[in-house]
Amino acid sequence: MSDTSIYWFRDDLRLSDLPGLTAAAANGPVVPVYVRDLSRAGEWIPGGASDWWLHHSLASLQRELAERSAPLVLRTGDAVEALTALAVEVGASTVFCSRQYQPWAGALEKALRARLNERNVALKRFPGTLLHEPEDVATGSGTPFKVFTPFWRACLRRPEPAPTLPIPALTGCNTDLPTDMLSDWGLIPEKPNWAAGWETLWTPGEAGAEDTLETFLSGHVKRYGNGRDIPAEPNTSKLSPFLRQGNISPRQVWHAAQASKLMHRDAAESIDKFLSEIGWREFCYHLLFHFPSIPDEAFNQKFAFFPWGKDASRLAAWKRGQTGYPIVDAGMRELWQTGFMHNRVRMVVASFLTKHLLLNWREGERWFWDCLLDADLASNACSWQWVGGSGADAAPYFRIFNPIAQGEKFDKTGEYTRHWVPELGQLPDKYLHKPWEAPLDILTESAVILGDTYPRPIVDHKTARETALAAYATLKEL
Repeated sequence: MSDTSIYWFRDDLRLSDLPGLTAAAANGPVVPVYVRDLSRAGEWIPGGASDWWLHHSLASLQRELAERSAPLVLRTGDAVEALTALAVEVGASTVFCSRQYQPWAGALEKALRARLNERNVALKRFPGTLLHEPEDVATGSGTPFKVFTPFWRACLRRPEPAPTLPIPALTGCNTDLPTDMLSDWGLIPEKPNWAAGWETLWTPGEAGAEDTLETFLSGHVKRYGNGRDIPAEPNTSKLSPFLRQGNISPRQVWHAAQASKLMHRDAAESIDKFLSEIGWREFCYHLLFHFPSIPDEAFNQKFAFFPWGKDASRLAAWKRGQTGYPIVDAGMRELWQTGFMHNRVRMVVASFLTKHLLLNWREGERWFWDCLLDADLASNACSWQWVGGSGADAAPYFRIFNPIAQGEKFDKTGEYTRHWVPELGQLPDKYLHKPWEAPLDILTESAVILGDTYPRPIVDHKTARETALAAYATLKEL
């Protein structure tokens, strides 16, 4: 006997390699649903860029499900109430879903299970967003890992991730169910449309994820090992937004990468390095699950006493890409204009905020949360704390990136900086990353007027570094 089931889409907006959906399809007719519940996340409700990606991911998922005669139902409100009501509407015996790991996810699933049980409806939760469940990876003493390298080694010693699953054959429910209109959710900015042009840069959804992975593994990955730090070159995967919304699973990435190693043996080392970045994502979720306060509190508790400054004008200059340090400004403008930022530059701008400006890492975390298409609670929090010195396995606080040296090393030709900071486009390479050192005649010839067409540095690098180290020294005294 087959029963009607509900599949509750969450951060898994795809049809392939989705264990919960496969199980639901084997059970009988399936009612797919997505519930927009903003009541539980507090300050961590999705930001504007995430909403843009969500809209297009849902639109793609709607089309795929409609082709399979299993239309996606959209509902708004408390997820427990919405899913319980839908289960009653369709006479469902089971609600299937993928597991989530945010601090509020466990309580939500517990409350939903209890409410459904009152209606004799089961909740069945499956893995689907990680290679390894957080409880399954532990130190020899059974405690959570706090350092990435031994964590990833432990992951690599575990059995190979299970093979990926094909798209299951779906049988829809014949009931004509009321549904929200996606366009009514207001996920796309209009006045102003600050995301104008993004559709030419990104193709959210499962098909776009598969194409992006194929493009990377068929060519760019060969240069990943040595070229991943060069922001002007297309050597990185740009898969993070797709992983964030679950347009592709980490298992799909893992197995595709392993297959690619067999075809491109000369790229094996680069592919392993790429997979270690997937490992960093796993590590961040491991930390978030075991230490759920990490988005809000310093992991290293002594940093709770760090003498962070407050300067609204400096923070605004950083956000707008007007710090006077070209590589920093290029990164912040790339973020605003594309919803993305190259990973090397992310580290540079984060170091600049926390160590040159002495502004709290939480300020950067919140800005990235709103502006990044791949704004992921685990990765965002852990990466900001890593750069700021307060996180697990963090970079030492005294490791202060020199934004001039970083620009000269990783953007030697100036292609990246000139693209995002076009007012410096005519400046010779020698002065591109330190325009304040250029002679007046060079500035004039290059149409650069410091303090007018381009700002002077808002802080002096040497002074800022000394101030940051002095602030850090106060922690040693505790």
